[in-house]
Amino acid sequence: MIFSTKPDDIAAEIIELHAQESGRRGNWESHWQEVKDRVYPSTADFISYTTPGIKKNLEVYDSTAGTALNRFAAIMDSYLTPRNQTWHRVMSPIEELNKNREAKLYYEDVTKILFRYRYLPISNFASQNMMYNKSLGAFGSSSQYIDSAGSEPGIRYKTCHLGETYFIENHQGIVNELLREFKLTGRQAIQKWGDKLPDGLEDKIKTDQGREFCFVHYVGPRRDVDPERADFKGMPWVSHYVISEPRAYIEEGGYNTFPYTPSRYEQSPNEIYGRGPAMDVLPMIKTANEIKKTYLKQGHRAVDPVILVHDDGILDTLSLKPGHATAGGVNKDGRALVHTLPVGNINAGIEMLNEERKIINDNFLVTLFQILTETPTMSATEVLERTREKGFLLAPTMGRQESERLGPMIEREIDILSQQGLLPPMPEVVKEAGAQFKVEYDSPLSRSQRAEEAAGLMRTVESTLGVVNITGNPAPLDHFNWDVIIPDLADINAVPSRWRFGIDQVQALRQSRAEQQQQQQMLEAAPSIASVAKTVS
Repeated sequence: MIFSTKPDDIAAEIIELHAQESGRRGNWESHWQEVKDRVYPSTADFISYTTPGIKKNLEVYDSTAGTALNRFAAIMDSYLTPRNQTWHRVMSPIEELNKNREAKLYYEDVTKILFRYRYLPISNFASQNMMYNKSLGAFGSSSQYIDSAGSEPGIRYKTCHLGETYFIENHQGIVNELLREFKLTGRQAIQKWGDKLPDGLEDKIKTDQGREFCFVHYVGPRRDVDPERADFKGMPWVSHYVISEPRAYIEEGGYNTFPYTPSRYEQSPNEIYGRGPAMDVLPMIKTANEIKKTYLKQGHRAVDPVILVHDDGILDTLSLKPGHATAGGVNKDGRALVHTLPVGNINAGIEMLNEERKIINDNFLVTLFQILTETPTMSATEVLERTREKGFLLAPTMGRQESERLGPMIEREIDILSQQGLLPPMPEVVKEAGAQFKVEYDSPLSRSQRAEEAAGLMRTVESTLGVVNITGNPAPLDHFNWDVIIPDLADINAVPSRWRFGIDQVQALRQSRAEQQQQQQMLEAAPSIASVAKTVS
């Protein structure tokens, strides 16, 4: 938290805080750099600045980890935020209010508007989300800046490189302060701040617009919130921009909601930053690289072997060109006088490499999602059981992203759209209830966690059918409320609502079917009735 009030003092305090946080995470940056070199070479460095366009994959011999990271990011995207589904709903925290038609329609409209603006091309959410997940898988921590789209209505997302963001936790272990160090050319700084730049600094930047300058953005809780004010002084989050060299204060602002979404994949006690799958299996990644390096050497020797010849001057004309006849390669009895140097057991290297690859893929969740594709003949019950197991395995890690990232992200999105006047008018019944909202997730992750119910149902139904087959009495099936079970099963299995009939349509179909059966019975009974009538007459 920044305690100074004068601009120059604020700038000095932020620069000092940045230096402290930078010094505290030296071990982290060294660790991240190792992961970056071997798993995610295309991203920026942590320790030193590299020239744009330089080759970055010089440490990579085996691409298993890099490929697994891409698949991990895709898994996170499809399991938490699938772009072809409505993976969350906005609701009221008051259950009775969710039954009110006016309030229900309002929250449904808010949900639709959120998804519409989130996936607009200008928002850039899809690409930034992939970068976010890759940082999470490689380094265990990630952060995204969410703000308005500028001159156009909507939201803009930007995933920040971990090397330029610094997390600061409060006493409850929640990241409520963040420093972001970034570079802009003089031209870009003028585009961003214009007349807000200090006089002396503006002149210096204008004279060298191509030079890069280092800026620091600080966001944290505001100590002196004035709720009576409508400007940034009345906002709970304070924003300060400063320039490192020359040290100067640039701009103060504010936010109603925290604009960054820092999250950790998994976190060790007494550590601020997280640890990701790549960090957990870094020894295996290094081993796989060394095995692959040795395997390449062995393979090179096997394809283009070292030739062993007797030093008697006979084979001076030895050539490896195709079709060349070499005199003296065999003796008069036909025994070869030329041999190749043995290269060792190449298959052993392949087995060792496959073992390391399996561990790497397991940790990146790749093998977990190969179950259904490798065994396509599974029954519905087996599929539900496997889905349930996935939910158990993924809940501790992916579930954290719902609370630490997606919840604050949705809150920030609603705040931005509300300020831009893009949300529908709030009904009085919602205002009277405090204008609060909660998020209910409907992603594949949340459905897999509910698969326990479906798996339990299928096991019970199978057992019940066994009893019915033995006794010949269908009465045990009367215990199941199929009108409730079938829609819930469809929700768990992600069947779109537009593919299903509502309860009114189902009842209409049943009534129509009953009328058709009644007519059929009457037609079938007509000859008998006619015969009886004829007999009576």
